[in-house]
Amino acid sequence: MQDLKNWKPPVLPEEIEQADVPGSKVVITEYHIDRAGRIFPYLLEEIEKVKSKNDNGKVVVSVSGCSGVGKSGISAVLSYYLNDIGIGSYILGGDNYPRRIPEYNDAERLHLFREGGLKGLVKDGEYTKERFDIVHKLQEDGNDADPENVKKYPWYESYINGGRNALKEYLGTANELAFNEVEDVVKQFKSGADKIWLKRMGRSNTQIWYDDVNFKDIGVLLIEWTHGNSDYFEGVDIPILLYSTPQETLKYRLLRNRDCGIDSPFTAMVLNIEQGTLVEQAHKAKIIILPNGDRLSYEEYCKYIGM
Repeated sequence: MQDLKNWKPPVLPEEIEQADVPGSKVVITEYHIDRAGRIFPYLLEEIEKVKSKNDNGKVVVSVSGCSGVGKSGISAVLSYYLNDIGIGSYILGGDNYPRRIPEYNDAERLHLFREGGLKGLVKDGEYTKERFDIVHKLQEDGNDADPENVKKYPWYESYINGGRNALKEYLGTANELAFNEVEDVVKQFKSGADKIWLKRMGRSNTQIWYDDVNFKDIGVLLIEWTHGNSDYFEGVDIPILLYSTPQETLKYRLLRNRDCGIDSPFTAMVLNIEQGTLVEQAHKAKIIILPNGDRLSYEEYCKYIGM
């Protein structure tokens, strides 16, 4: 490994290795390069701390944050920098590990929200045939998750709350994601396995398979995943949190334009729940980065978001 006292970011080639999620390739921009360049010195410090405490030098890093915050691009650049200085790095894409392909998972999320909403109306004594007809029309229009409906129909709050609670019990939990598989990969990596079978999941039900990946010269397993700092699995040594507001995240998702319904009220609800979970888990992060690239301690982060 080269001397890092005067480290400067190397010029990137046109193509660099990205996360192993089929069909999920991002264009590396100056934003990704700048943020990775700011994070990298902090990451090296943390890696040295971890290496000083373990025997085999294996380190697990996660890059987490809301969907669309730039995890994929930043992770790719960080991994390139690590490999460039002689620390073998592999990017594990957490998006390979939902229990359902994206289309089915999106459908399950919406189903749980709508079923939970109707149950909420029944539980609160607000359900009537006439009110269901209103809800049904809003469902058909794709606007049933819009909290603005409460202004016109005060009883609608029971639908929103019931649906949100049902959705919260699913999003980012072991019901939605195969955390056990990710943790098993982490355990194999830390035990020094030369080869590990890794899951691949694309966007259709015929795009699921496993690859036998060589980890012989890999010192850092970099998990790129919204849920990389989750309480549902263990083994991450250095969690990195890329903070953004749901509004900023939505802007990034619109620019990326990977899925339909990106700017829907339902997507906004999903992002808000996702954000809440990330905030709850932020105390574990070793490195917290703001949208402008500044690093904050956890205490500074809490003040920044008004906790």
